[in-house]
Amino acid sequence: MTKVNIGITGKDRQAVASLLNQVLADEHILYNKTRSYHWNVESPNFSALHKFFEEQYTTLAEIIDEVAERVRKIGHYAEGRLKELVKLATLDEPEIPTQAKEQLSNLLVDHELIIQNLRKQIPKIEEKYNDVGSSDFLTGLIQQHEEMAWMLRAHLA
Repeated sequence: MTKVNIGITGKDRQAVASLLNQVLADEHILYNKTRSYHWNVESPNFSALHKFFEEQYTTLAEIIDEVAERVRKIGHYAEGRLKELVKLATLDEPEIPTQAKEQLSNLLVDHELIIQNLRKQIPKIEEKYNDVGSSDFLTGLIQQHEEMAWMLRAHLA
């Protein structure tokens, strides 16, 4: 790989890449959970929820790609091996419920956990590792997850 010279030390870029790969792992877990709920939802509102979950996992697939590309932009490799992603993830993979309310609640909790984790990482990435680009990127992810969480809350109302 050609040397990366973007004003961030190699050590700091490695630290940020590790944090981003953990974000990537959580996004994968949430994507898989949302996709599974799309397949397995049981509800009088099946059709609407089936489509809603599809919209959510499509957005998550785009987020996954963006996170992986951010890792590459700072000169490191994005983790793609499932066994490693599971090890890196902070989100849980419980048994798959089929009832819509439980699925919606589980997804809401996960989005909120991701938001909380991102909020903790942003100051460290910006101040300790001098990577305002990744900090800004994660701020954008918070906004996307806040919107998805809002939609989930609306379905639970």
